[in-house]
Amino acid sequence: MAAVFSHSRLSSFEQCKLKYKFRYIDKIIVEIEKTIESHLGSSVHSALEWLYNQVKLGRVPTADELILNYSQIWKEEYDSEIIIVRKGLAPEHYFNKGIQFLINYYTEHKPFDDNTIDVEREIEINLDEDGNYKIRGFIDRLAYNLKTEEYEVHDYKTSGTLPKEGDIEKDRQLALYSIAIKETYGKDKKVRLIWHYLSFSKKLHSMRTDEQLDKLKEDTISLIKEIESTTEFEPTKSTLCHWCEFKNICPAWGGRPPAKQTKLNQF
Repeated sequence: MAAVFSHSRLSSFEQCKLKYKFRYIDKIIVEIEKTIESHLGSSVHSALEWLYNQVKLGRVPTADELILNYSQIWKEEYDSEIIIVRKGLAPEHYFNKGIQFLINYYTEHKPFDDNTIDVEREIEINLDEDGNYKIRGFIDRLAYNLKTEEYEVHDYKTSGTLPKEGDIEKDRQLALYSIAIKETYGKDKKVRLIWHYLSFSKKLHSMRTDEQLDKLKEDTISLIKEIESTTEFEPTKSTLCHWCEFKNICPAWGGRPPAKQTKLNQF
């Protein structure tokens, strides 16, 4: 049977082997409280998905319609127990940030004539010729630029920080997605990776050479093999622990893993 992984699953192992074991081997389910940042991100993503689905149907919604759709999504998905970590900030602050993100995006990209092919497309990547190692994921938006004759993989970010110089060139997730696009449309096709940092109204671009993608395949297969051969899952203590859903049962923090329990309440 082929080993099927996702970028987030690979990243989990790299961050902390014990976290990986809890989530993917022991399959411990923790009830995680939703943060306002994740609610903002999912609401904006859903609104942009709706926008481009409308465009694909031959209709360009007005900015007011886009904001109305976003408002409906926000209200339908909002939970009174959503956590707001930053003291002094109300839900309206984040709601209004989302409106500003969408207005800025709408103003910059209207009439959205960049030939969008699909939104939230599920993809599967074969890392080897025999299909023994696969990666699955979702592309926020896929387009084909008629002017440059490039396929474009678009990814939306609502975080309040920009990546450091050079980090984009090391990004594995979208680089893996470009492999899937080449497998689908032709290995000679050009694929541009585009990150939209909505907090800054800024787009970052990158492209990968065939040599870089071949190296990425090799490195990813090596990582999967390491995961499959690992028998000792030691915790890695770092600042990321404060956002880990398994912190309360982690030995590194004085916790005790359950013997057979498969569902826990985080708090």
